[in-house]
Amino acid sequence: MRNPFRSEADAFRFVWLTIGYFALIAIGSWINRWLGLAVFVVLTSVVIWWLLRRGEREAPVREAPAPSPPDEQRILVVANETVGGPELLSEIRARSGGRRVSVLVVCPALNSPLRHWVSDEDDARAAAQERLDASLESMRATGFDARGEIGDGDPVQAIEDALRTFQPDELIVSTHPPGRSHWLERGVVDKARERFQIPLTHVVVDLDADINPT
Repeated sequence: MRNPFRSEADAFRFVWLTIGYFALIAIGSWINRWLGLAVFVVLTSVVIWWLLRRGEREAPVREAPAPSPPDEQRILVVANETVGGPELLSEIRARSGGRRVSVLVVCPALNSPLRHWVSDEDDARAAAQERLDASLESMRATGFDARGEIGDGDPVQAIEDALRTFQPDELIVSTHPPGRSHWLERGVVDKARERFQIPLTHVVVDLDADINPT
């Protein structure tokens, strides 16, 4: 069953909206029984309409990307803390197949639900931008045509946003190893495979091993 919430922020918002929903009904019922019933009918109708519209907007994106020219390979990379890992750069090089490579790197601006709720995202975006700039410099030094952007805090939504404009031939999702990756715990890779009709490669980057090789 597909999770109805795109992110922790969505779940956090849902809790407060649910509290407000029942509070309005309770207040209406306290004033007058029929007013409470009317509030219940109106709010429930609005919730049902919103859920139906949300389902239409978030239907799985299954369209295949437009093919690249024979001598070009377009790769979408989604990573955050692991964006500068050597394993990721090696995988991009391996996927090029000797063709000219155009890379779009998207770094989701990870943030806590509370900070997201109060729109305090400056620190998260600044940290993501710093990692992104360093990664792009390494890719360009290798000869790749690389550009990047900060994406939605939910990596699956960040992928969907990028697909609307970049139209890659394939997708690379980079994470920490199992046990240390929040994305793997949330099933990001599996959700992306289910939602998008595009070849997906999962790259595991062990930053600790890169810093302290045995």
